[in-house]
Amino acid sequence: MALPKRRLSKTRRNKRRSHLALHPVKPTLCAHCKQPKVAHRVCKNCGYYAGVEVITPEE
Repeated sequence: MALPKRRLSKTRRNKRRSHLALHPVKPTLCAHCKQPKVAHRVCKNCGYYAGVEVITPEE
């Protein structure tokens, strides 16, 4: 197996990891009730996903 000849500096390591940061989730509008929701998830307000009622929201 290949092994590194020399130790990587902290700077080189951190440059490689600079693209691994988590980005905040951007909300989208629900097509049914027009409330903000996370993309590709069931709407917490109305319970719809892709035009189909998946859950009945508790009130």
